[in-house]
Amino acid sequence: MDYDFKLKTANERAKVEDLFDYEGCKVGRGTYGHVYKARRKDCSDSRDYALKQIEGTGLSMSACREIALLRELKHSNVINLIRVFLSHNDRKVWLLFDYAEHDLWHIIKFHRAAKANKKPVMVPKGMVKSLLYQILDGIHYLHTNWVLHRDLKPANILVMGEGIERGRVKIADMGFARLFNAPLKPLADLDPVVVTFWYRAPELLLGARHYTKAIDIWAIGCIFAELLTSEPIFHCRQEDIKTSNPYHHDQLDRIFNVMGFPQERDWEDIRKMPEHPTLMKDFKRSSYQNCSLVKYMERHKIKPDSRAFHLVKHWLLPVASILMSLIAFFLAAKIVVDGPNKENHV
Repeated sequence: MDYDFKLKTANERAKVEDLFDYEGCKVGRGTYGHVYKARRKDCSDSRDYALKQIEGTGLSMSACREIALLRELKHSNVINLIRVFLSHNDRKVWLLFDYAEHDLWHIIKFHRAAKANKKPVMVPKGMVKSLLYQILDGIHYLHTNWVLHRDLKPANILVMGEGIERGRVKIADMGFARLFNAPLKPLADLDPVVVTFWYRAPELLLGARHYTKAIDIWAIGCIFAELLTSEPIFHCRQEDIKTSNPYHHDQLDRIFNVMGFPQERDWEDIRKMPEHPTLMKDFKRSSYQNCSLVKYMERHKIKPDSRAFHLVKHWLLPVASILMSLIAFFLAAKIVVDGPNKENHV
């Protein structure tokens, strides 16, 4: 390669360290890499930004997928990718986003700690309603554009802080997201294990090779239940073991302890699941006869005749059989919890 040309283009390429101050401002870390709070060095604006440094060197498949999708997706409730920086010296990839001060994981953790200390903080219905409405609006946009998120959880639901977008929800972390309009292979062949396992739908835990937007709807049901109770509804003590085998005995046990053992009349395709023989060998239906969502929610003072309970119940159906019309219905009818209220500050 022409060395002079390479040097010339390298010198012309914008460098993240020349444009932004971010040293010592790490605000997050995960398997994906590190996130820093950043500001422009030239002070051309006073906004805060989020700089995400992708783990490892070069462009991973996850990073390519996230960049490709976010460059195409534009919605007020989906995180906005502003710019991509490639550092050729150390082969690092940086993604520049709008900075969100909060996420649902920290918000729920705050309320859980307050309840544990016998000093619960009153959560206005309008706040839960606003958060849920915006999550639905964002995921409805993704699904309409044939995108499965596949990793919905409170930590990936950001909430904007002070500023003109205060209280705005942003669905983030699209590293597992995929187009599903015309897959060349079954999605399970491409990614055997998706979704953090507390929010993983039963069909995934039972090894389904083909799945739909139902997996995102199940995760939203889990998040909504967590917003109502401040507790992960399917909390499992065992760690999420990194394995290509989707079957997870303890997580299924936790789901059955809350929901009861699935009835074939409610989930006709359960016998078609690859791990169905293992399920029947490991579990006895009679062990969960006294378990139900009604009892779980009543322990958290959520009445079974409330709208909130009925929403959770519908979203936690096996394979969410009525999901195709569910999101559109609740958005159109605007009856999320007690009625529409999109612009409610958190």
